[in-house]
Amino acid sequence: MSERILFLTGHLARPRLEKVLASLDAPFEWSIFDIGVKVAALMTEAIITRRLPRPVTANRVLVPGRCRADLDRLAAEFGVPFERGPEELKDLPAYFGKARGLDLSRHDIRIFAEIVDASALSIDAILARAGAMRRAGADVIDLGCLPDTPFPHLEDAVRELKRAGHQVSVDSATTEELARGAKAGAHFLLSLTEKTLDLAADSGAMPVLIPAEHGDMPSLLHAAEAAERRGIAAILDPVLDPIHFGFMDSLKRYAELRRKLPDAEILMGTGNLTELTDADSGGITAALVGICSELHIHNVLVVQVSPHTRRTVEEHDAARRMMYAAREDKSLPKDYGGALVQLHDRKPFPNTPAEIFELARQVTDGNFRIETAEDGIHVYNRDGHHVASDAFSLFPKLGVERDAPHAFYLGAELMKAEIAWRLGKRYVQDEPLDWGVAVDRAAEDLTRLRQVGHTLRGFAAGT
Repeated sequence: MSERILFLTGHLARPRLEKVLASLDAPFEWSIFDIGVKVAALMTEAIITRRLPRPVTANRVLVPGRCRADLDRLAAEFGVPFERGPEELKDLPAYFGKARGLDLSRHDIRIFAEIVDASALSIDAILARAGAMRRAGADVIDLGCLPDTPFPHLEDAVRELKRAGHQVSVDSATTEELARGAKAGAHFLLSLTEKTLDLAADSGAMPVLIPAEHGDMPSLLHAAEAAERRGIAAILDPVLDPIHFGFMDSLKRYAELRRKLPDAEILMGTGNLTELTDADSGGITAALVGICSELHIHNVLVVQVSPHTRRTVEEHDAARRMMYAAREDKSLPKDYGGALVQLHDRKPFPNTPAEIFELARQVTDGNFRIETAEDGIHVYNRDGHHVASDAFSLFPKLGVERDAPHAFYLGAELMKAEIAWRLGKRYVQDEPLDWGVAVDRAAEDLTRLRQVGHTLRGFAAGT
């Protein structure tokens, strides 16, 4: 017997919901109940509790993504599971496909996040930076030692970071600083060679080995052999070079190293591309972490110096989860969430202009609705339907000259809609634009409606 799913909706969305469900080649039976509100997102827990007939003859109930209700309480009330579906009807096929069972909780890449100017920071500043990096997804806090720059508090920094629960690495070009970091208890020592391997042997820290001379693969292999003979677990780093300065040859070194040492632990420092390429770092990171996924490279060293890479730790964290899930599924890294689709959305316009015009024709109140489609920004209510590509050109048509709070609200929303339309991003009225991991998004309580906004409070005060 196939599963039965009951979809709750409102007056305006019902015809579109029926059309989408009819087009699905779904392995379940479905039915729709109009809960009695015009806009589906306005249904509340109280409305559902009052209006949904009992008993519910379905295996589960799906409410719209923007519905604010305690689904556990509703499930207890009606005796069947309640789920929150996607925010847009057009996203239902993806919801019932791969996206519904998406698991991005797993990964197999360790992120070393470098504090490049650690020697110039106080202990408190180092701890603050480390805490932010860890919250962003870093697993190891790397203390970068600058050339010809004293680091008198290196030992204290290592000890205080460990006391705060961090894994710690020290990266230096000088043997003296590496020895000090090792003695203080660092978990990893970066940029060692066969000649400096004793530092790790004497301390118990795991070394990250590099070639004795840049690009010299034989010396890296010799260092790996020496570490293995001495029973030292090591990570190998052939060193990634910037574009036009050996980038392709360095990629070949990673592939060659994996071919020669199938079980070796390898590290890739991605900063030579993210920092030294004037391009949005999320896409570069996705490609590099994809290479790591194919070659089973389980360590990346991440740096953030340029302002344009300010979210690089978050991007690496998102990329490692996406690539792991795709590899486990034997799939392309596609349809695994939008964390790295920051600037342009794959499906920016859920409704066609014709569908929006049909919906606008049914509106009988004076509240403005705003949507975007391929032809521009749509704003409509019972008094008219206007389309433009320039938000400012819409103002004379809206009749809000004497209503400052409403005009302010519409100005903000229409400008947001224009930005979304020009970039090809998904626009949703009253919702922030989704920039993936490029910005933090405040947690939202999905069990209750939001408080009245500033413009409505301003309007009430004015009246």
